[in-house]
Amino acid sequence: QVQLVESGGGLVQAGGSLRLSCAASGRTFSRYAMAWFRQAPGKEREFVAALAWSGGRTYYADSVKGRFTISRENAKNTVYLQMNSLKPEDTAVYSCAAHLVDYGGDLSNRAEWYDYWGQGTQVTVSS
Repeated sequence: QVQLVESGGGLVQAGGSLRLSCAASGRTFSRYAMAWFRQAPGKEREFVAALAWSGGRTYYADSVKGRFTISRENAKNTVYLQMNSLKPEDTAVYSCAAHLVDYGGDLSNRAEWYDYWGQGTQVTVSS
């Protein structure tokens, strides 16, 4: 079992930046592929970014590529989402997710692939 707790959300003006954190507790964090998803009101959950547990492989949604960066610090059991050049359309509840992998490079943009989820943190971008 892995417990995930997000933090760092808030209200920011368009063009601003935020860094989200996802702290993991429970089993060994380093064997997990990690991802961020988001869900805006009235919309389906949307993939944002994913990071493999080894090798540094990443995957981003086209809508955030070049603006968002996912990273992890295994010693702190934490994964981050640095969000720059924020837009009003980035407004959503952001949740982190984890999947225990057999192969270090595995990752996915599919929500159903992930086994554990945090409760989310609200990000609101004003125009």
